[in-house]
Amino acid sequence: MTRSPNARVRNQVGAASAEYAAVTAAGVGLAGVLIKVLTSDFGQALLERILEFFLTMIGVG
Repeated sequence: MTRSPNARVRNQVGAASAEYAAVTAAGVGLAGVLIKVLTSDFGQALLERILEFFLTMIGVG
């Protein structure tokens, strides 16, 4: 006997929550890496170069 589509959906109730948790954990990990990189000397120099580039592009710097 084949199961109805509704029965299959009911069996996956927690799947969406697990996916949200995995995506949230990945986002937090990426944010941690970005904070570490951007607060380093390399990150500060990179941000300064990018800002100078854009200011020069628009004619302010």
